[in-house]
Amino acid sequence: MPTGYYLTGGAMAVAASFLVLAVLPPALLERFAAKRLAFFSVSERARTFTSLIAFAILATLIAAGFLGSRDPLSNPLPLTIWTLLWVGLTLVQGVFGNLWAWINPWYGPWRVVAAIFPTLRDRRLPKWAGYWPALILFFAFAWFELIDPAPDDPARLAWAAGIYWLVSFLAVIAFGYEDWSRRGEFLSVFFRMVSRFGMVEAARPENRTSLCLPGAKLWAANPLPASGMFFLLLSLSSVSFDGLSKTFFWLGLNGINPLEFPGRSAVMTTNTIGLVLIFAALSAVYLLAVLLGERLAGSRLPFARSAGLLVWSIVPIALAYHFSHYLTAFLVNGQYALVAISDPFSSGWDVFGTAGFQVGAGIVAGYQSAWALWNAQAAAIIGGHVLAVLIAHGLAYRLHPTARQAALSQLPLTILMIGYTVFGLWLLSTPTAG
Repeated sequence: MPTGYYLTGGAMAVAASFLVLAVLPPALLERFAAKRLAFFSVSERARTFTSLIAFAILATLIAAGFLGSRDPLSNPLPLTIWTLLWVGLTLVQGVFGNLWAWINPWYGPWRVVAAIFPTLRDRRLPKWAGYWPALILFFAFAWFELIDPAPDDPARLAWAAGIYWLVSFLAVIAFGYEDWSRRGEFLSVFFRMVSRFGMVEAARPENRTSLCLPGAKLWAANPLPASGMFFLLLSLSSVSFDGLSKTFFWLGLNGINPLEFPGRSAVMTTNTIGLVLIFAALSAVYLLAVLLGERLAGSRLPFARSAGLLVWSIVPIALAYHFSHYLTAFLVNGQYALVAISDPFSSGWDVFGTAGFQVGAGIVAGYQSAWALWNAQAAAIIGGHVLAVLIAHGLAYRLHPTARQAALSQLPLTILMIGYTVFGLWLLSTPTAG
């Protein structure tokens, strides 16, 4: 179908979801969100063991970055970080829950060091620091991924990954694992936030797991401080800018012929400014939508509380954009990753029996495949915004005493989500380069 039909249909679907939710009894939604199916308990010792394995794997990958192939499509380090970790694990977190807590490469080494020096367990990150360390590190990561001339160069990435692990481990020693992983280390913060959409919930101290509906954990989330709110907004704006920066529209706006793309080094300054501007624009529009909504509802609640709570509705949108934006690259580069992990040093090894796998882009070639991919991406964008409206309504019921006030407070935010739906579908359909 013509793109205009998708844009119109997507906007109408999000608008219709708002109208339906506005008339549904709040208690009905709360009952669905509260449903849990008990699962099983997991041992904390297993977490230490899996983290130490992850640390060993990371060390091997960094060594492969220095010693293995110079080709980013043959070296396992860039394929693991950019494809399996940043794309694949993010989506796994969003579907199932916080798997990262069990495989992050800092927890196990910290437990070993803390067993030797028990006083390290009492370290704390100052409360005033909020999520600012994670926000700053996330921006640096986004800049490196989206703007640096060669983020997938194996040796360059090995230096970045090795230095980041060491600096973060020193921060764990200085501020304690719990505080630093919750508010300082950006990957842990990001993965924990998106995992709140997942269907598996782990309750401490027994680590008893249970199944819940997608997004149900977000209904019980606490308001984020300003730094945490901006962190979530950056997670959406960065992937949005990644899509925008490759469009003919953006390149033409900056005087670049998209058919003769000069490479990343020529647009570093422009794209840095663009990344900052789209983050600032999304933050400003979100805050304005929340402010107008509270005015419409006649609320006297602290604005910071409303903005810090409703921002959790961004999570399904960020996941949807992550899926849609990286889907094609994941399907192709995931095949290269299968080959590279079996022969990490390009030495003729076949550790997992996949070194001889024939890589081909056939999975994303042809009319039928392109049609299926486009529809999957479009459905994710629309579905993510519909779920965001649902979650925002659930959060609004916690802020306002009546269903009418809750619905009124969500009207400007719904308009923002409709606009962002159209923007997301336009990014999928518009010509790109680079």
